[in-house]
Amino acid sequence: MPYLVECLKSVEAQTLSADRIEIVAVNDGSTDGTGEYLDTFAARSPIPTRVIHQENSGGPSGPRNVGLAQARGRYVFFLDADDYFGPEALERMVAMGDRNRTDVVLGKVVGVNRGAPQSMWGKSLDRTDVFSSNIKFTLSAQKLFRRELLVRHGMRFDESLKTGEDALFTLEAYLRADGVSVVADYVCYHLVGRDDGVHVTKSGSYTLRFDSARALMKLIEEHVPSGAKRDSLMIRPFLITLLPQFGPGFLKQSEKVRRHKLELAKPLMDAYWSTGVARRMKVHERLRLHFVAKGREDLLDGLLAFLRDKKTPQVYGGSDGRTYLGYPYFRDRDAGIPDSVYAVTTREMVSADRIQWPMSGRARLVRGLRRRAGAVLRRTIRRPARAVVVPAVPPAAPTMDEAPKQLAA
Repeated sequence: MPYLVECLKSVEAQTLSADRIEIVAVNDGSTDGTGEYLDTFAARSPIPTRVIHQENSGGPSGPRNVGLAQARGRYVFFLDADDYFGPEALERMVAMGDRNRTDVVLGKVVGVNRGAPQSMWGKSLDRTDVFSSNIKFTLSAQKLFRRELLVRHGMRFDESLKTGEDALFTLEAYLRADGVSVVADYVCYHLVGRDDGVHVTKSGSYTLRFDSARALMKLIEEHVPSGAKRDSLMIRPFLITLLPQFGPGFLKQSEKVRRHKLELAKPLMDAYWSTGVARRMKVHERLRLHFVAKGREDLLDGLLAFLRDKKTPQVYGGSDGRTYLGYPYFRDRDAGIPDSVYAVTTREMVSADRIQWPMSGRARLVRGLRRRAGAVLRRTIRRPARAVVVPAVPPAAPTMDEAPKQLAA
């Protein structure tokens, strides 16, 4: 309360008719009048509403599982009590799912007093998947799921996770789905930042972030064979969940916390860090995780100080035609870091934050990328039995809103 009032108003205001909607409201031990309000709402709303009162479960997974077990519709949507719908949200998402026979539908999300994912809303997509789009960078539960998919696979939220449980659920749904649709031309969901600053993802110890990363990496390993597709998904837990634990704030933390974070990261780096994942990152991201993987806390500190001070790396052209960014320890013999860790990738070119490109360096990079594209084109033309493939610009890099600042805590 009072967010719940606006939330339920937005459901009643839906252009989808009331006889096509049901509300299952789970009161998870609220003490602010929520339970009484829900009972009153259920008694007078034209939308069939069932209210379930239970003791506080300590997280969102339990209530969502209870609600899912009670749901009877063809689709389910997990609506948080402090957020709200756009008026046409359900009508548009259901129509999109029905028209394309897809199992998951994403409706455009915008933030209200907080950030929200952005990189996946470039255009509406009738049918896509987690490998062909940026949807892996929005793994919150606020999606339209075909209920038959969830029932068939016995999908539930992991109640042992206190954060990141929605990422695990949603990614599994993406992987099992017969197609995913994206509604990008209408704001379906308003993600609200509470005035009191209370939010479940901001609470809890940093160890919960490692628990979340571990679970997501294990899921990817179980569902996707090793190779380029797995690497393209592994970028998400590394970039969004693990990397923020080793941001500039790491410099201020106690030696005990720093040591513990490196200990927690080691088995994850040993099991899942690979060249295929590394090359999908920007140089400063890749370099930080390289130092973590090697257990080089001393080098990590130097790089983090460089980033904290907002310094700009120099651009170097190599005799191999590649372009390198001169972050700390580049070609430092004592550090012994391979040049490849500093090599610029296509993603760095598309989203070159923190870098003020000298014209000569930028031109050299563009020429290098064009040469590589031309070489691939020539090779494929010489093999007429195969399709011609020219490297495309990858999807836009995730924004800072997709790597919440609270994860760096």
